[in-house]
Amino acid sequence: MTATVEGGLSPVRRLLDNGVVVIAQETAFSPAVTISLAFRAGSLYEPADRTGLAWFLGRVIDRGTTTRPADAIADGFDDRGVALKVSTNRHLTTMSCTCLSEDFGDVLGVLADVARDPVFPHEEIDKRRAETITVIRQDQDNPGVRAAEALQALLYGDAHPYGRPAKGRIATVERFTREDLLAHHAARFAPSTLTVVVAGDIRPAEAAKQIEAAFDGWHTAPSGERDVPPVPRASGTRIAIEMPDKSQSDIAYGFTSISRFDPAYCAHWMMNTILGQFGLGGRLAENIRERQGMAYYAFSSFDPSVGPGPLVIRAGVDPANVARALDAIDAEVAALGRDGATEREFLETRQFLIGSIPRMLENNASIALFLHAVEFFGLGLDYDRRLPGLLGAVTIADVNAAAASVLDPSRACAAVAGPTFARGDA
Repeated sequence: MTATVEGGLSPVRRLLDNGVVVIAQETAFSPAVTISLAFRAGSLYEPADRTGLAWFLGRVIDRGTTTRPADAIADGFDDRGVALKVSTNRHLTTMSCTCLSEDFGDVLGVLADVARDPVFPHEEIDKRRAETITVIRQDQDNPGVRAAEALQALLYGDAHPYGRPAKGRIATVERFTREDLLAHHAARFAPSTLTVVVAGDIRPAEAAKQIEAAFDGWHTAPSGERDVPPVPRASGTRIAIEMPDKSQSDIAYGFTSISRFDPAYCAHWMMNTILGQFGLGGRLAENIRERQGMAYYAFSSFDPSVGPGPLVIRAGVDPANVARALDAIDAEVAALGRDGATEREFLETRQFLIGSIPRMLENNASIALFLHAVEFFGLGLDYDRRLPGLLGAVTIADVNAAAASVLDPSRACAAVAGPTFARGDA
């Protein structure tokens, strides 16, 4: 009988002889399948002087292989109504798409070819280089992006992989060569760095059989394994980025937090939800946007990874309200860190997060994303079924301890991008 997420996931995991991990979840949503390939080939593995190389590789990887020119690859997807998405983060480069179940084998064949044997034609590199430089220039003209990237550099330092801009800098992008792309691909695209997740209307055994055939004979070994460098505790630096032609100022304010492997993860997740996620934006939005009416948006996000991830507060305000908004953020951060959550906040947030678990698994693409995280962080294939109990075991004392360990305005870093404002030290 076909599995549905209503009773929890029931993924099947198989390790192929060449090291590829296959995880398949059969669903009954529709006659379609999401295929997602994740390689441990993110920005962590870039050479220090080639910032943005992993992201750039993702823009060029589908522009020709040893057996298919770029137009044949495009036709292989387009003829079946398939859109290939390539994304890159600190640790992973992911290639994903959704196709009809009847097209699974054909689409998988094209996808495997792109992953295994890209040739990175010079003319495509030059074309994508020009596009990437345009995107970076657009980012440089965007206060939200400027503030976010500046905050990452403040929290982690320019030299740390977590502190560098994902797309790189114009000076580094201009230096990328075909040899750089081939070297990064050879070092990090290998069977033992690959997890293939399939979610949809296909039997797990059949999915594994076809994936094994698609990657048959591939036995390259990766090189360049790296640990996440130590992250120093941030010192509380605040900077202003002048963008006088803009009408809005964007604030990025935050801290380094915990690793995803930390046993206190659920307590920190609940704490961040109380601060800036619950309802229309938690305490931050209630104060800054609703009560004081001085922010276009206000929220917090929490992104733990292999290394200590950031807890980031974002707000968009009128330039005249920057100082007041920063004071209000400081006040909310200090109050939650000092006094902790109320009993009502704690209970409502815990119930909200437990109730949101089914929404994390509402379609094949979200299931694939969830199962990639489960595999990458070693959470266990039954994690979706254990998660309500893990959240239920968190106490208000745990949440308050999480808040006290992170939320201290004196060590918060902040970057404000926009027109001149009253408080020049941000």
